[in-house]
Amino acid sequence: MGQKRFLEIGKITNVHGLHGEVKVYPWCDDAAFLCSFDTLYTDKDGLHPVEILRARVQQNMVILQLAGCGTREQAEAMRGTVLYMDRDDVELEEGTYFIQDLIGLRVVDADTGREWGVIRDVMQTGANDVYSIYNAQEKKEYLAPAIPEVVLQTDLAAGVMTIRPLKGLFDDAD
Repeated sequence: MGQKRFLEIGKITNVHGLHGEVKVYPWCDDAAFLCSFDTLYTDKDGLHPVEILRARVQQNMVILQLAGCGTREQAEAMRGTVLYMDRDDVELEEGTYFIQDLIGLRVVDADTGREWGVIRDVMQTGANDVYSIYNAQEKKEYLAPAIPEVVLQTDLAAGVMTIRPLKGLFDDAD
């Protein structure tokens, strides 16, 4: 399963002030994470880097000052632009994954070998993430909490997540 190198991290939604700052809606767990980059990209292939001169969080949004964007008009021209990050700029903690890498993983039962389906969404609930697993044959969705008691192994290279559903988690789980 090939991983995308450049991942969507946010979208420029508006201008901020008169000196070319842009307001970005973050597409990541924490707006402060977006502020940690020195360079972002305006395309999914990494061909158009933009240097981040300043970044700060303001009311769950991110205010960025981009190199070469010093006027309100230049900032206005950036409105609607999706920003990408280079996964090579980030070192994730053990057991932490990019959501885009989890989408599409096959989910298999550790005890029975049953294939529950494919992860099609990751819901961020606050306490822990919840995986939406869709079984196309049954036309059924299963929800599994992303906790160590349930998720035993995530093998991105093989495209498989191994789980052990808690008793009663799925209606027909043993």
